[in-house]
Amino acid sequence: MDPTDDGIRGERLGTAPVPLSVLDLVTVGAGRTATDALRTSVDIAKLAEARGYHRYWVAEHHSMPGVASSSPAVILAHLAAHTDRIRLGSGGVMLPNHAPLVIAEQFGTLEAMAPGRVDLGLGRAPGTDGATAAALRRTDRLNEGADDFPQQLAELTRFLDDDFPDGHPYARIHAVPGPVQATSPGGVQSPHRPPLWLLGSSGFSARLAGTLGLSFAFAHHFSAQNTIPALDLYRETFRPSAVLDAPYALIGVSALATDDEKEARRQVMAAALNMVRLRTGRPGLVPTPEEAEAYQFSEMERDFITSWNANVIHGTADQVRTGLDDLAKRTGADELMITGNAHSGDIRLRSYELIADAYGLPKA
Repeated sequence: MDPTDDGIRGERLGTAPVPLSVLDLVTVGAGRTATDALRTSVDIAKLAEARGYHRYWVAEHHSMPGVASSSPAVILAHLAAHTDRIRLGSGGVMLPNHAPLVIAEQFGTLEAMAPGRVDLGLGRAPGTDGATAAALRRTDRLNEGADDFPQQLAELTRFLDDDFPDGHPYARIHAVPGPVQATSPGGVQSPHRPPLWLLGSSGFSARLAGTLGLSFAFAHHFSAQNTIPALDLYRETFRPSAVLDAPYALIGVSALATDDEKEARRQVMAAALNMVRLRTGRPGLVPTPEEAEAYQFSEMERDFITSWNANVIHGTADQVRTGLDDLAKRTGADELMITGNAHSGDIRLRSYELIADAYGLPKA
């Protein structure tokens, strides 16, 4: 089998060290609307497809004014209508927030819309604060949801494959669209099923992905100190499975390229101010660079920003290319998934274009 035909492994293009992909938080800048942000997502997805980025994922977040990606499946359906080839997926759906059957139905529907190009990335964090998670899950027992993640994952997999054993309470329940349609009179079913990815920022999902023989995505963009230990753990515990014969790990990378190095610093500081506000319980829209320049940072906030920005690759296209090359070499990641956070949608779009140019990715 061609390793690029399994829906998991990407193809390295141009001079890129590994396949390149996109992670989208559908960020909303001050003075912009969610409609503006979603239009930017369509523009970036079209650009990514035209320039040879391998996949485009949307991350689930809740109760954050500056992040309009609370409903990944809805956004992915919209992106599917505007693209033809690029893989689309969740980076990820936070499984404890949802009933496994609902996720199987949503992604079965997406697979029917875009056959053979849908990924299902799953996380066990809430993607928000505890109070919002309680509202989503209708329970205050949040730790129970995380602890039950392996069981929820197994249930979701059964629904996707429609293979609950006889006697199981769910044996007569089917996720539709799904395999049950092929067993109905006159039924014909797509041969594709969204491949599962486990997402993580620590060792838990790394070990679980390895044990189950699944592909793994690590959140380097906000947990850089854990990246190499988690990837090592994933590779050490990996067991070949029916879907993957060798480990395959991508990492999320925060990277922003601009035509001018100074502009990159301005945009990155605005995004950092947004993180300061989020981490101190004041989430809002992504501020403008001018607002960030005028903001009076406390000493503690400056320390946070220094630490945060140390893991944001930014500057000119050449500087970003050098940073991405170094990161790929240090981590041995099989794929880099780039998230470019900035106030302006035009800046984000330009960043992906500059990175594609820097690596000589194909042009439409």
